[in-house]
Amino acid sequence: MLGSLFFPQSVIRNPQSIMSPFLFWVFALMTLIFGAAVIVNRNPVASALSLVVSFLGLAALFMSLDAYFVGIIQVLVYAGAVMVLFLFIVMLLNLQAEERRRINWLGAAGGTGVALILLIQIVFAIRRFEPARKTFPLLSGLTTDDVRNIGAALFGNYNLPFQIIGALVLVATIGVVLLSKREPR
Repeated sequence: MLGSLFFPQSVIRNPQSIMSPFLFWVFALMTLIFGAAVIVNRNPVASALSLVVSFLGLAALFMSLDAYFVGIIQVLVYAGAVMVLFLFIVMLLNLQAEERRRINWLGAAGGTGVALILLIQIVFAIRRFEPARKTFPLLSGLTTDDVRNIGAALFGNYNLPFQIIGALVLVATIGVVLLSKREPR
């Protein structure tokens, strides 16, 4: 009964296959709160760990949409490999100079104002967007081989950009290591 308040009957394919609204709100709030903690924390390690928790909440939301492959990739690639790389780079940086910096309150107030203006613009745009008011069509019961299709697209059509991104991440990591080893003047 509570599920019908949050999910219209035209969307519900199988009531057993969707996440309960309580869990949806738990994972959605967890994602938003820890996403905000990434920005608010002054400690880069705490920000990176908050980003990991935000990624885990996002993976749970993907799983609730029956996008299991995307949810697993979210955990393996982003919460795993990319965050290990971020933490490795953050630990090479000089964090004592960052801790002594003071907050620029004028810049923070300006950033908050710009964020609020952007939020108001997004709300007005969504209100005027007609397809946003319609309910989603009934989900089909067809299953596709997501892993095969994504692999074929990634290594077929997007092989060169995939390799370029890998090289850029490697060069950026080597650059951070070399810059952190230099003696400050």
